[in-house]
Amino acid sequence: MARRRKRSETSHSSSERWLITYADLITLLMIFFVIMYAMSQVDTAKYESLAKALQLQFHDATSMIPKGSGVLDGANPGAGQAGDETKRETETKPTDGAEKDAKEEDLQNLLKLVRQYIAEQSLEAQVSASDTPRGIAITLNDLFLFDLGKADLKQGAFPVLEKLASLFPQLKAKVSVEGHTDDLPVTPGSQFQDNWGLSQARSVSVIRYFVNSAKLKSDTFISSAYADTKPVAPNDSETNRQKNRRVEIVVLRNGS
Repeated sequence: MARRRKRSETSHSSSERWLITYADLITLLMIFFVIMYAMSQVDTAKYESLAKALQLQFHDATSMIPKGSGVLDGANPGAGQAGDETKRETETKPTDGAEKDAKEEDLQNLLKLVRQYIAEQSLEAQVSASDTPRGIAITLNDLFLFDLGKADLKQGAFPVLEKLASLFPQLKAKVSVEGHTDDLPVTPGSQFQDNWGLSQARSVSVIRYFVNSAKLKSDTFISSAYADTKPVAPNDSETNRQKNRRVEIVVLRNGS
């Protein structure tokens, strides 16, 4: 009887084993479908928030991707950003043509003011002003500025130089102060070795007035000496030699 009971229990256990496998399979299938269902449900609010965040990143100026409505905008990826920078520079920075026009207007205003001052002070015999290819040239007679063979400024020259000094700070230009003489040699015993030394000393005297007395910036001025190498008239008479003895103050058109 014991042997029959044991055989019956073993047979019953074997016949129910498939239920365990079936239960495990059903459980796995249920888990699988639960996972699939969960993955199929999209949180719309979170999705829209993520999409907006990504869009802002792609359009941000500090982003590694140039500005535009999308990654594939335009044939040239950097065209949008470069165009914006060029536009900003154009709007804030004047063109070369505009700068030249403004400078030319300043030069013409200077010429007008100097000529007006010359007429008001009746200085036509001592001072003249003209528009030259180099710039506005203001010519001062040497005897109006200096004694014969000297390089010390006369007191009578100070009002004219003071007037010019009041006009120069308004200009963004270099000013060349150029000394000229006639072809006669310096007198014996002169402190100057030759006309080169005399013309240089006279140029420097005018610049020293502008810098030391009128307090203008020294880097505005250029000192030049030409002796008798650039006459404006033949050195064949005292009248013509008088024209050649001069100091020219040239506000340069292209000097800065």
